[in-house]
Amino acid sequence: MSGMMNAGAAWRLLRTDPSVGDQRVARDTVKRVVGFARPHRRIIAVFLALTVIDASTVIVTPLLVQKVLDKGIAAGDRSVVTWVALAMAGFAIFSAVLGVVSAWLSSRIGEGLIYDLRTQVFGHVQRQSMAFFTRTQTGALVSRLNNDVIGAQRAFTSTLSTTVSNVIAVLVVGVTMLALSWQVTLLCVALFPFLFLASRWVSARLAGLTREQMNGNADLGNVMTERFNVGGAMLLKLFGRRHEEDALFASKAAVVRDLGVKITLTTRVFGAAMVLVPALATALVYGVGGQLVISKSLSVGTLVALATLLLRLLGPLQGLSNVRIDIMTALVSFERVFEVLDLPSLVQERPDAEQVPPGAASLEFDDVSFTYPGSEELSLPSLEGVARPESGSSGPVLQGLTFAARPGEMVALVGPSGAGKTTVTHLVARLYDVDSGAVLVGGSDVRDVTLQSIEDAVGYVTQDAHLFHDTIRNNLLYARPGVGDDAIWGALEAAQIATMVHRLPDGLDTVVGDRGYRLSGGERQRLAIARLLLKSPAIVVLDEATAHLDSESEAAVQRALDAALEGRTSLVIAHRLSTVREADRILVLDEGRIVQQGTHGELLAEGGLYADLYRTQFLDDSAVSEEAAARA
Repeated sequence: MSGMMNAGAAWRLLRTDPSVGDQRVARDTVKRVVGFARPHRRIIAVFLALTVIDASTVIVTPLLVQKVLDKGIAAGDRSVVTWVALAMAGFAIFSAVLGVVSAWLSSRIGEGLIYDLRTQVFGHVQRQSMAFFTRTQTGALVSRLNNDVIGAQRAFTSTLSTTVSNVIAVLVVGVTMLALSWQVTLLCVALFPFLFLASRWVSARLAGLTREQMNGNADLGNVMTERFNVGGAMLLKLFGRRHEEDALFASKAAVVRDLGVKITLTTRVFGAAMVLVPALATALVYGVGGQLVISKSLSVGTLVALATLLLRLLGPLQGLSNVRIDIMTALVSFERVFEVLDLPSLVQERPDAEQVPPGAASLEFDDVSFTYPGSEELSLPSLEGVARPESGSSGPVLQGLTFAARPGEMVALVGPSGAGKTTVTHLVARLYDVDSGAVLVGGSDVRDVTLQSIEDAVGYVTQDAHLFHDTIRNNLLYARPGVGDDAIWGALEAAQIATMVHRLPDGLDTVVGDRGYRLSGGERQRLAIARLLLKSPAIVVLDEATAHLDSESEAAVQRALDAALEGRTSLVIAHRLSTVREADRILVLDEGRIVQQGTHGELLAEGGLYADLYRTQFLDDSAVSEEAAARA
């Protein structure tokens, strides 16, 4: 029993950071924690009541041992021996049942709190603006949903129950030992300060080593994550840096290895101290108590009971020595979770928001100006991984932008890199809010309508179509859950990819792999278009959907796009000459302003920036486009 207790205490120290105890937690955090636990208050009350009962009964077995030795065995009374043995067996059964019920209640509380916290954080994060995700490190955010949520959960299971149990146990055991023999008790307690000093020293050392090990493991994990995903593995193979990568991984693994050795050694030293002090205390009990037994001042049963109670006092005292750190650790975890929950989204839905009018297909930008928000407005430094203060704003991206797209019209955006084309497309679906002016869909300001209705009205295809690591069927059903296979195959036919899916051994149940990497770029794009067709939005936004494709894939994707755009209003970032020629109107952007607009022929005749772009970009693509059309 003592061995298990010592090992448990040593392991507990490994996870304890004394520096946490020095942190300050906002007063409102405690109130919010209590409020968060309010839905579980009844089950928490029952759990604490059972914890108190369990802790109070810690003296039962030692006192029964004293009874059987003094009143039964020493007195030669068989009936006492029998009844005390039965009492021991009954108490053991009671303790086992109590332990199972307490564990069940603890699990109910803990898992319930984890569920509540995770669902709230997940839902809140999902409603953040795109600006939040462009700066946040995914791993740090996932850690809040995993490590910090579990740390917060321990406040109402492990930390709360252990603290209550330790306090009750120390009081009950201490009073009982003093009642049995105050002389022996005081001598034994005099040794405990040495254990506490050793505990503090080792705890501080382990905290520093453990922190370094966690950082080392994080570095090691980052190396593996970046090298083991499809993109990283391909980069490694293309550049042939295997030996350098082996050396890099080995160096980081060596850091973790060396720290592991130091932690193990320090833990063993502390473990030795944990064994030594109780052994010395036990020696005192039997040495001093034995003398009292010989002098008839103490019975043998009382001596054995004192030795047993001593071992049961050590664990609770050790636990109480770190109770402040335990409580602060749990509160800090709660504070880190609340930090995410308190982060407001830059895109808020108004309480009186209305629906986008059914079938609304017009799009208008009315004197729109926009600047990307700074880091202080949208994220947390602790979620950014490498957080650096920004010297100032990046400046306006769009300035006084005004144009309209009538229902069924295709408007193309062209311009040099950084002109603001992609930003325009982001504002249509309200991924960001404008600084001034308004974006209107169906005549309604996007800030005055529900986010869901905007998302239903607008469909996107980007140059890097994202697919989940799931089946083709489930990736398509993401756009319109519940539709049958006939609708799915119809969308695949229109997207020019049904034949390829038919040839796959598992058909619609084929898993596309991480981010769809089992498919070619053209196949991913056509699946994205099929997903768009299933969604059937009134307005389609294409952000260079055919960029980075070979001529054959471009021709297939272009045919799919023709089906997707038919009868729909479309805003297209033009990358190919064919797109420019088919547009009803072309907007030429430069430094966030519309500097020219008109049809392809009108703009060529006008000259200026569009003519320059045509000569340097689109004209070079004309031969490729014609070749692709010939192949089609």
